[in-house]
Amino acid sequence: MSFHDVRFPASLSFGSIGGPERRTDVVTLTNGFEERNSPWAHSRRRFDAGLGLRSLEDIETLIAFFEARSGQMYGFRWKDWSDYKSSSAGKDITFHDQQIAMCDGVTREFQLMKTYRSGGHRYQRPITKPVVGTVKLGLDQEEMQEGVDFTLDINSGLVTLGLAPEQGRALVAGYEFDVPVRFDTDRIQTSVASFQAGEAPTVPVVEIRV
Repeated sequence: MSFHDVRFPASLSFGSIGGPERRTDVVTLTNGFEERNSPWAHSRRRFDAGLGLRSLEDIETLIAFFEARSGQMYGFRWKDWSDYKSSSAGKDITFHDQQIAMCDGVTREFQLMKTYRSGGHRYQRPITKPVVGTVKLGLDQEEMQEGVDFTLDINSGLVTLGLAPEQGRALVAGYEFDVPVRFDTDRIQTSVASFQAGEAPTVPVVEIRV
């Protein structure tokens, strides 16, 4: 797999701009009504890392990271400062932040998920790059212990329970997570003079499926 399990320096991603995008095909009918369809089940995030750069040392760090990833060739982890944990922005992570499944008495393997709600609708986002040491898991109101009650695949976000829980029990979780991304360019242009004058380079980054 063309992915390096290393995070883009968080100090450089702080201050970047970006967020989720969707793809929607819109067809306007002859009567003026629209038909809308999306081929994507999940959103895709884009960021510009250039706006997080503040010094010439940051430029050096960026170039070293870019070269080590061979441009667009290898993916890496990215901290989205606007959305990087299971809890809301002002709260600490707890093991019951997110319900990731209702147990059926048979299944032992589950994908970490984050649910976004608005009105009566919701979207469940698979979390594939949890941050090591931050994942907490529980059944209903009982917290579980990693290495005793469950194991975690840090590269996929899959948790495997030692025993299949009883049917009807809620599997809940809390965690921090990164976004799997790659550079969306094979060229980075920098100018020491313009950068010192306040102009940052454009460094596009795009989410990838893993």
